[in-house]
Amino acid sequence: MKRISAFHFATALVLFGTVSADAADTIKTQDLAVRVDKLADDLEHPWAVEVLPDGAYLVTERPGRMRIVRDGKVSDPIGGVPKVSARGQGGLMDVALAPDFATSRKLYFTAAIANSQGSGTEAFSATLSTDEKTLHAVTPVFSMRRFTSGNIQYGSRIAIARDGSLFISVGDRGDRDRSQDWQDDAGSIIHINADGSIPADNPFKDGGKALPEIWSKGHRNPQGITFDAKDGKLYTVEHGARGGDEINQPEAGKNYGWPIITYGRDYSGAEIGEGTAKEGLEQPLHYWDPSIAPGALAVYRGAMFPEWDGNFLVAALKFQLLSRMQRDETGAFVAEERLFEGEYGRIRDVVIAPDGALLMVTDEDNGALLRVSRAQARNG
Repeated sequence: MKRISAFHFATALVLFGTVSADAADTIKTQDLAVRVDKLADDLEHPWAVEVLPDGAYLVTERPGRMRIVRDGKVSDPIGGVPKVSARGQGGLMDVALAPDFATSRKLYFTAAIANSQGSGTEAFSATLSTDEKTLHAVTPVFSMRRFTSGNIQYGSRIAIARDGSLFISVGDRGDRDRSQDWQDDAGSIIHINADGSIPADNPFKDGGKALPEIWSKGHRNPQGITFDAKDGKLYTVEHGARGGDEINQPEAGKNYGWPIITYGRDYSGAEIGEGTAKEGLEQPLHYWDPSIAPGALAVYRGAMFPEWDGNFLVAALKFQLLSRMQRDETGAFVAEERLFEGEYGRIRDVVIAPDGALLMVTDEDNGALLRVSRAQARNG
């Protein structure tokens, strides 16, 4: 992948007499050239972005702020966000707009919240005021039943199903054995209705073998969760330890193995669990070794990059890149292209805008909101 700096790209365009200079970067990828525009910077550890109906952007910052980016200007923090536990990996995390947001103004978000027992992952619903200055009717719809000390591995992202129910990823909170405790929300994919009630199709809705909100178990720290818009299948991406980052397709009641099976090792180099496979435990669709530290996941279904249709896009923190995972007709992963490696910082989120462009945020002290679009071909 070749990057042409904004200055050199603009200079080249002026010399060839095609278009005027601008502040974007143009980057050559395997299939095409893309343009990367910085829509905003000076964001403090931005975690998630959503596109509002008028084309503005709603962004979360981990210390506990939501802001709106419109026409290159960053708003003051939106009021009404609850106090978050912004320690370690904790803080304000994902945000997702309700399918009817244009009329209801309803949204959902996740955060690390503290109480007298420690901290844990919670999810909230709220409505954004019409003047965009505050959240109203902020209501918890999910809370981990067991809060603990420590400030790592909260998850947490939200995927909204076609029926409006919520799938929420929750990390093991740094205690790997919790991922195999079916009476503990840690290390799980949670499935609830929009009001926090239990859906009728949950595998343990009677609360017998497992907590009724649990959809799947055996996850370490899933920070990416999404539906494929084409077929409605649910996918996640999660952090391994030293290696063993995984893409999974969580299905009702299934166990994805952590920490009994894993393709990673402990940070000390020691082996974890019983190997890489065991009867009754699910295999990942793909794993990375060494780890790329995945932060988010999207399945590309958009008009701007038809060459990428069906590709998985994984935001990665460790190598500061976007991984484009290509699949064959059976759905198997067959190739990976690493985009933007080291160019923009730790990429925390990636989403597909309505026009098919990609939106990314960088998890840095001075984080940025970036837009990736198709570069215009130069006139011949």
